[in-house]
Amino acid sequence: MSETPRALSTDEAATYLGISPRTLEDWRYRGGGPVFHKVGRRLVRYLTASLEAYLASGARTNTSGGVPG
Repeated sequence: MSETPRALSTDEAATYLGISPRTLEDWRYRGGGPVFHKVGRRLVRYLTASLEAYLASGARTNTSGGVPG
């Protein structure tokens, strides 16, 4: 049975990533953060799958930028 994707608010997504909501808002404005979805004109939501993908995209094997493979 597949699990329904969970949509998180900015505060919830920030907690999930271990960062401040302000940092997440800044990334959203400047680009480079996780994929987000707009619901209507003002509501922003992050799917947990998008947050997991964002975390996985930063995976490294060393501080010189070695990517697992």
